Amino acid sequence: MNINDLTVGQEIGSDTFSFTRDSLVKYAGASGDFNPIHYRDDFAKSVGLDGVLAHGMLTMGVAVQVAVNWIGDSGKVIDYGVRFTKPVFVPADGKAEVVVTGKIGAIDLESGTVRVDLSAISSEVAVLGKAQAVIKL
Repeated sequence: MNINDLTVGQEIGSDTFSFTRDSLVKYAGASGDFNPIHYRDDFAKSVGLDGVLAHGMLTMGVAVQVAVNWIGDSGKVIDYGVRFTKPVFVPADGKAEVVVTGKIGAIDLESGTVRVDLSAISSEVAVLGKAQAVIKL
């Protein structure tokens, strides 16, 4: 990929990620985060939440996949950060979907890097803010 062929604002791809209660339990096992807000409605509601929510790090992890798919090598992601703006609520029956779209946010010819700005939307609400991955080309 030639950095000179890229333009700020150019869309690099999008994907939809689905979360179910089963996937939250699997993620809890893999991450070690067994906070009951991620699998028990009664507990989530007792602490003031509307229901069970997906792990923030799970949401963050799937969002960067759009940039990884575009560049084809996760090792080229040299920096990544997000702000968590809203939770992704996962219903007991069914699934929650997060739609992630990536666009070129900045190009640095001197360093050979590109900043990819990621938008993550669930139930028509932005769930991540300032989600940005820096890619070394």
